[in-house]
Amino acid sequence: MLTSGLQHVAAMHAGVVAPPLIVGAAVGLSAAELTFLTGASLFTAGLATFLQTLGVWRIGARLPFVNGVTFAGVAPMLAIVDTAPSKDDALPIIFGAIIVAGLLGFLAAPFFGKLVRFFPPVVTGTVITLIGISLLPVAFGWAQGPDPSAADYGSAPSLALAALTLLIVLVLRRFTTGFLRQVAVLVGLVAGTLAAVPFGVVDLAPVTEADVVGFPTPFHFGAPQFALAAILSMCVVMIVSMTESTADMLALGEIVERPADERTIAAGLRADTLGSALSPLFNGFMCSAFAQNIGLVAMTRVRSRFVVACGGGFLVLMGLCPMAAALIAVVPRPVLGGAGIVLFGSVAASGIQTLVRAGLEKDANVLVLAVSLAVGIIPISAPDFYHAFPETAKIILDSGISTGCVAAVLLNLVFNHLGRQGGSEDDTVPGEPGEGTTARQPASAAH
Repeated sequence: MLTSGLQHVAAMHAGVVAPPLIVGAAVGLSAAELTFLTGASLFTAGLATFLQTLGVWRIGARLPFVNGVTFAGVAPMLAIVDTAPSKDDALPIIFGAIIVAGLLGFLAAPFFGKLVRFFPPVVTGTVITLIGISLLPVAFGWAQGPDPSAADYGSAPSLALAALTLLIVLVLRRFTTGFLRQVAVLVGLVAGTLAAVPFGVVDLAPVTEADVVGFPTPFHFGAPQFALAAILSMCVVMIVSMTESTADMLALGEIVERPADERTIAAGLRADTLGSALSPLFNGFMCSAFAQNIGLVAMTRVRSRFVVACGGGFLVLMGLCPMAAALIAVVPRPVLGGAGIVLFGSVAASGIQTLVRAGLEKDANVLVLAVSLAVGIIPISAPDFYHAFPETAKIILDSGISTGCVAAVLLNLVFNHLGRQGGSEDDTVPGEPGEGTTARQPASAAH
């Protein structure tokens, strides 16, 4: 149980620490504060995992789910940071928005399962793809170094470290099996950090200065603040997160031979949303199920939810040990960039896998995908596109994930639901097979 639980942590560890590293760097936190934020995310991920696996009352799917910080919220949170009155207000505004979004999501959980038909694979696949695409520029920035204004930003040594880390991860994924293959990203981070020591870019001060035992002080960065635009933005993220979690529950239910019915989905979403609402109390972010751990369950055939709960225990212990969290803070940015290319690219690839099963032989689905992707990529390809809009509106518009999700849902309603009594031959692209069965597969097929 211990080794299997640790394997689950290793498989998702990089995904948990990446969002606080991204947001913390954008806010301008010191190494010590970044260590604190990372530890808080590990701690709250463990609590959310307990809630999901063990369950309380009608809260928790009681499936082998690992919960952690969702990638979907990173881009909107960065937009909030950019538009906050000051950097000191950014995290309190983010935490306030997450609390409200989590509570609203908790209330909506029983009804969300009934709305799943409005989130077919073409919508979920588009959103997941946009998440990966939106985060890849972050990995590219990391690969160049920590400070864009520095003279050595984007230097050959920085890019070489990123490339070496990427190469190590790829070699491990290609030529190893079992546990070592699953922890390839973690091994790549360690090896890349060791390789960076001769370059003088590894600072061990955060580790030596960190306490062995600590606790994520509630509201460490200030009392939560409630800004309407930020709340709306995080509510959109909550919808995206609930959609992903629903698809993951359907997939995992099939793998463990306990199909997730409407009641299970509602209970699982309650755990996600309540965990998200409580997370900011301990300086954590929005929580969601981690899809990569579903693959681990399928591969190992270890289906016990108590094994995953044991992994949640490891996460809590790591969150209570600032020195362990500080080890993540010493990893050089170029090394994180090399691993981030695999990590964020895998998210985009997961979305593409979903789209493959989304019935793209239908012209309507092609249009939904095409326009939604275009809308979602605007903030990446043309960052100043919305420069004439009010600052409050830009919090939502500057998040390609939020705008892409809204566009995908609305376009899917227009083309596949409103005024439609059923499919027709006109739905298919000329010259393509008219089979539409894959378009109606459950979201679980994508995972």
